[in-house]
Amino acid sequence: MEKYPVHIDFPGRIVFVGFGSIGQGVLPLILRHIGISPERITIVTADDAGSAEAREYGVAFIKERLTRDNYRRVLNPLVGRGDFLLNLSVDVSSLALIKLAWEKGALYLDTCIEPWAGGYTDPTLPAGKRTNYAMREEALALRAGNGKAPTAVVTHGANPGWVSHLVKTALKTIAADTGVTAGDPVSREEWAKLAQTLGIRTIHVAERDTQLADRPKELNEFVNTWSVDGFVSEGAQPAELGWGTHERTFPRDGKRHESGCGAAIYLMQPGAATRVRTWTPLARNFHGFLITHSEAISISDYYTVRNGGEIAYRPTCHYSYHPSDSAIASVHEFAGRNFVLQDRKRILRDEIISGRDELGVLLAGHKKGAYWYGSQLTIQEARALAPYNNATSLQVTSSALSGMIWAMENPNRGLVEPDEMDYRRNLEIVAPYMGRMHGEYTDWTPLEGRERLFQEDLDTSDPWQFKNVRVLW
Repeated sequence: MEKYPVHIDFPGRIVFVGFGSIGQGVLPLILRHIGISPERITIVTADDAGSAEAREYGVAFIKERLTRDNYRRVLNPLVGRGDFLLNLSVDVSSLALIKLAWEKGALYLDTCIEPWAGGYTDPTLPAGKRTNYAMREEALALRAGNGKAPTAVVTHGANPGWVSHLVKTALKTIAADTGVTAGDPVSREEWAKLAQTLGIRTIHVAERDTQLADRPKELNEFVNTWSVDGFVSEGAQPAELGWGTHERTFPRDGKRHESGCGAAIYLMQPGAATRVRTWTPLARNFHGFLITHSEAISISDYYTVRNGGEIAYRPTCHYSYHPSDSAIASVHEFAGRNFVLQDRKRILRDEIISGRDELGVLLAGHKKGAYWYGSQLTIQEARALAPYNNATSLQVTSSALSGMIWAMENPNRGLVEPDEMDYRRNLEIVAPYMGRMHGEYTDWTPLEGRERLFQEDLDTSDPWQFKNVRVLW
């Protein structure tokens, strides 16, 4: 196989909405793996970031912030039948763009479901309305009568997105290693039954970013290895998690949703102020932020087993994120300012001198304890593999690429979540860009070492209760 295969020739146009760190990183991958000339790509974005990269590749660059009032006027001439609308923006409504893409007969992909500006942080809205759960329910409601509409892939970056494909690979591995006949699951019912049979209680999306820059974070500055605006928006939302059937203690600040699938709950505090215990092979055990992400909801929903109208099984699922040290310091300052963003923002790329992003899924509660599977990608590997990327962004950009290619290969599926896609095809496309793919069993649990510190209210009969995972001190 050639080093950089063209996976598909695409005869239409591609329109980017947003061109921050992820847009800049995915453009060279699109031109490398999708048969399209630069003249058929247009970028629409709110500021000048990335204009030099666009010029280098000969791609049209339109600087205009999209709003409720102007998005149709701006995009109408650019999007038509057979085109692709790639939404990598912050503060532009995913639902509005999906509807526009369907009206035009165009494909669509985003990496998270976004509302219009302020929709996730509006203090006048009840907390439950500012959740990813609420936005996901609105997106899924678009399916009615649109089952054969042009494919619109929602929430397909590294996470949410690629991690859903890792879960399926991990389930097959655990089954093989514990003597469970997995067969070849296809439907969500078959996958959910496999997870139930294996005894999976909880799924952590466990990420530890150790990338270091040659210039430290300064006072009144938010530094991150990917979109600052995206991270602070997620961090200021209520913490959310898929809520499993094995859970015995409901959080004191937890809330259930009054409508929808019921697969998740939210906490009455921001994700950036909520920490959970988790584990990855290189970092070992650590505390991560319980940042809201759509995969925490969709994975718990997808792996639900029902007996008639009763829910017989559902795993708990959440994202546990330890960002770079610069971002950790930035979050503490951000929280101390009562979640008012610092005056200056900086995304690390060329100034990174060492480190990696270790991102994967930890499936726990089965016969072998817990199993982590994912990517251990260093900054050196990322730079050698693709321009305009660091280790964090390359995991996202290659995953967005794979979702685009899958949509082009399956153009009439309507609205699709990552859990419903062909996991093998997506992993095949992404594989060259993920560095070392590693799987490892561990006997670690969130109870480890706790008895020697404080007299805590722990559930020692089941280490994978969320009350044991959550950090309260």
